[in-house]
Amino acid sequence: MARRRNAYRDPLPGPPAGQGPPDPVPEIASPLPEVQVAELEVQADVMVSEEVAPMPEDVRPRRQRRARTGPSLGERLRRVRPWVWWASGGSVVFVAALAASWLLLPVRTVTVSGNGHLSTAEVRRLAGLDPVLGSEFGWLYYGRWRARGLLDSPWVASARVTRIFPDQVSIEVTERRPFARWQPPGGEAVTLAEGGEVLPDGPTTGLPVLSGWGPDRLKTALTAARALSRYTVQSAAYTPSGVTVRTANGSVWSGDLNSLLKYAGSISMYPNQHINIYPWGVSVQE
Repeated sequence: MARRRNAYRDPLPGPPAGQGPPDPVPEIASPLPEVQVAELEVQADVMVSEEVAPMPEDVRPRRQRRARTGPSLGERLRRVRPWVWWASGGSVVFVAALAASWLLLPVRTVTVSGNGHLSTAEVRRLAGLDPVLGSEFGWLYYGRWRARGLLDSPWVASARVTRIFPDQVSIEVTERRPFARWQPPGGEAVTLAEGGEVLPDGPTTGLPVLSGWGPDRLKTALTAARALSRYTVQSAAYTPSGVTVRTANGSVWSGDLNSLLKYAGSISMYPNQHINIYPWGVSVQE
């Protein structure tokens, strides 16, 4: 009985001795890859068609409602801090009091004092005490934010506004006083206060005249006129070299403001004379 050859363990018999190797067996291409590729292509087409095709209504999964996990409205309200409730309640009370004061406590009496240049009606307007919408407003409604308009006027140096219960407001005004007339080069003369503030519609006569040319030295001329005001200053003019002040009893010149302020008393010692003041001394010209 012939023995069955094991293809995996027994080696294949070689060629007979004296013969060359056998002719190679031609390889036959397997159609399996083409079949697999075709199957893969078909499967890909099926998958694409399944994604694009709309799902029927009866097959679509129902959207589940998302469960709420946060605190409820009542719990969130209970977590609010007490000061928030107090602040809200205070705001409501304030608004109610403001509305009640508008109707029950209107401003009926306004007194103005200390005004000279400004009229009483102008002071009331600047202080925000004109009627609102043609009627009086509440006493509690009036405050500093409405009275600050007084400081917008260059004539008002300071003001004091007092509310008197139940329906009065008192205004005390301190006005700036005209000090000199400033004649700028090539410009129109204006009235100045002692601090240099421009006072519109101020007086045009009876004030010292300030003028000059060259670099602006208005503050120097204003300071010199203020320092010699007890000698009835008539004018103060500045030049690049210094300041000349004319009074009712003479004149004085100085190139240094500190020296002028130091030796200003020399005017009373030499009446009706022209005095030159230097850092090292005083020169008198008859």
